[in-house]
Amino acid sequence: MLETTLAGSLPKPSWLAQPGVLWAPWTLAGAPLHEAKLDATTLSVTAQERCGIDIVSDGEQARQHFVHGFLAEVDGVDFARKKRIGIRNNRYEADCPTVVGPLKRRRPVHAEEARAARAAATRKLKFTLPGPMTIVDTLANEHYADKVEMAFAFAALLNEEARELEQIGVDVVQFDEPAFNVYMDEVPEWGIEALHRAAAGLRCRTAVHICYGYGIEANIKWKTTLGDQWRQYERTFPHLDRSRIDQVSLECANAKVPLELIALLKTKTVLVGAIDVASDTVETPEQVAATIRAAMKHLDAERIQPCTNCGMAPMARDTAYAKLRALAAGAAIVRKELS
Repeated sequence: MLETTLAGSLPKPSWLAQPGVLWAPWTLAGAPLHEAKLDATTLSVTAQERCGIDIVSDGEQARQHFVHGFLAEVDGVDFARKKRIGIRNNRYEADCPTVVGPLKRRRPVHAEEARAARAAATRKLKFTLPGPMTIVDTLANEHYADKVEMAFAFAALLNEEARELEQIGVDVVQFDEPAFNVYMDEVPEWGIEALHRAAAGLRCRTAVHICYGYGIEANIKWKTTLGDQWRQYERTFPHLDRSRIDQVSLECANAKVPLELIALLKTKTVLVGAIDVASDTVETPEQVAATIRAAMKHLDAERIQPCTNCGMAPMARDTAYAKLRALAAGAAIVRKELS
């Protein structure tokens, strides 16, 4: 009950990548970089377990970015042909690679770090992949008829990857879809079906992560435009509740999300964000426990997994792991109250 987990990413050590920034450049190259990525993955898993996290992740240590890490091994994506485009409905601009031909994986993308994480983990292991809608929102398109066709092409590749991850021993495959909080009309039109295509045939648990983004300046500014209540989940949760995805990961801590909206997820395990990734202030265990108790007013404890709001890749490492310790300690408080 109240198994703790995290949205996915954690800061990388300074010997692997420049600290404190998103899209952090690697500090190594070639064979030393490959070795360092796997070492960092192993260290991340063991550190999470020392913090008391129940369902650990690879920390996304081998990826420069949660989307482009997957794209790096996909034919048809030209990283040399970058275009500056607005993403997340023009929330901010980024230099994005271009799809110039049919999409095909050159090889398994994340198998090596998944094996390293599985070997290091003594507990359940989650592995994250970008969701189809979010991928196509982070690319320029010069090949497919439209973004829907391109999204389903990516969903097929994601399914290949997810099935391999399951064979390696991953317990939960999570698809990250921050775009679901931006293009709410498209979620029921095609977004959920693209997720179903990506998750087809999996026997392990499946999750979708929908948040309000990393704790970076562009996201923080965007949140100030959303008013006193953030009700985006109200439009998507009823559709997700009817979906074949098992778990929904969302943002709650220090957010203006009306917590009663989680009651719309009547059949899902809910990963309740109890750690604010947009602040360097480390939550106390009691603050985490208070968020969990508030969620329990709307969901049974059996369907709650305390989690982080989002990934913590741009955060200082000591801060991120202190927050994970607080997450585990807060969940332990509530478990004791329920025993």
